[in-house]
Amino acid sequence: MDNYHSLVNKQRLFFLTGITKDVAFRLEALQKLRNAILSHEKELMEALKADLNKSEFEAYSTEIGMELKEIRFTLSNLRSWVKPKKIKTPISHLGSTSSIYAEPYGVALIISPWNYPFQLAIAPLVGAIAAGNCAILKPSELTPKTSEVLGKLIIKIFPEEYISVVQGGVETSQALLDEKFDYIFFTGSVPIGKIIMKSASKNLTPVTLELGGKSPCIVHEDANIKLAAKRIAWGKFMNAGQTCVAPDYLYLHQNIRNKFINHFREAIKDLYGERPLNNPNYTRIVSKIHFNRLQSFLNNGEIIIGGAANEEGLTIEPTVLTNITWDDPVMQDEIFGPILPVLEYSHLSDVSEGIHNHPNPLALYLFSENDNVQQEVLNSISFGGGCINDTVYHMVSPYLPFGGVGSSGIGSYHGKGSFDTFSHQKSVLKQTTLFDIPVRYPNVKDGLKKIKVFLK
Repeated sequence: MDNYHSLVNKQRLFFLTGITKDVAFRLEALQKLRNAILSHEKELMEALKADLNKSEFEAYSTEIGMELKEIRFTLSNLRSWVKPKKIKTPISHLGSTSSIYAEPYGVALIISPWNYPFQLAIAPLVGAIAAGNCAILKPSELTPKTSEVLGKLIIKIFPEEYISVVQGGVETSQALLDEKFDYIFFTGSVPIGKIIMKSASKNLTPVTLELGGKSPCIVHEDANIKLAAKRIAWGKFMNAGQTCVAPDYLYLHQNIRNKFINHFREAIKDLYGERPLNNPNYTRIVSKIHFNRLQSFLNNGEIIIGGAANEEGLTIEPTVLTNITWDDPVMQDEIFGPILPVLEYSHLSDVSEGIHNHPNPLALYLFSENDNVQQEVLNSISFGGGCINDTVYHMVSPYLPFGGVGSSGIGSYHGKGSFDTFSHQKSVLKQTTLFDIPVRYPNVKDGLKKIKVFLK
């Protein structure tokens, strides 16, 4: 097992020089990263094709283009984000001023997953650089080609004492976690998230955990059914369902159940053709283990759409299961694949009760034209983030911090949220020396009486 102590120490010494805190240095680093992504665009697309069979359109729209947009947004706003924020000072602090300084933590560890192996590595890295940190990036071993290009890209533009990519499997992650970092950012499963948090607790290292969970999608009887079907099919089957915020299961109002299923079947055909398994651009499942796990769910309930699978190609058709209950295996954990179970309901209270009996979802999607229905769902269910009358799209906005709640994660990022995540908010009071406030001292005459009046 490798020892990464010297690398972490190198980065800590580089951070202590103060170079990374210089705003011009950060902006230059982000611009270098942007230029490197642009010059490696073809290589990245080829790697994503090799690892997951992603089409060029999907590779660009969900991975490369998203991060170019994120960097552009950060470059445009960083100078204003780094300025100390002047805030109000109470009358009891007469003569002083108050400010909050955004200060980098130091050396950050970023552990990224395989489902969006480029986007979910670069997005937190942008935040770490913008906030003035050094960083060690550990990409997934399950997408080796993308991880290789990522490593090559980073080593070309940054010295290892500033930004470094470490390749390897579980043992590598464990060895890294044995080191003392100033911040840990992890994207992945709930069980591994618990291991990360336990390791971080040894040094009281702050963490962001971007996890997952079963994200519900509710289609109410007053929804625009055809558009709902199209947007749900897009959000669910993008990347073959291997998306942490993909709709995990459907809650369909019983009055529109058949109408929705018919439109959903057509939407799948429009997106992937009559035979998705023959579509050369249909994303595959990342590994045989994941494929076998997903295939076992095809025995649950009744298949009414799809159900075919290609073991050699590691592909499973967009599939819809009905006659499903919460007791079925497919409803026990996040599916993370192109299988969509359907539950039916007649009252919204049934939906809330079903969701409340399970861990907080990372995302929630509601399709309804009724403001009261929308407010009822938003007020009664806790979830990380989501959309009304859409799916997944909230993740693309740099103005909306993205993250989980409860077992679906801790902390958030994207846009300024990424800068804030990798920054400690340092509060500073600057006091005047022109005069003093005697009432604060214990030897003042009638001190208790005066302090009571002063602090009212």
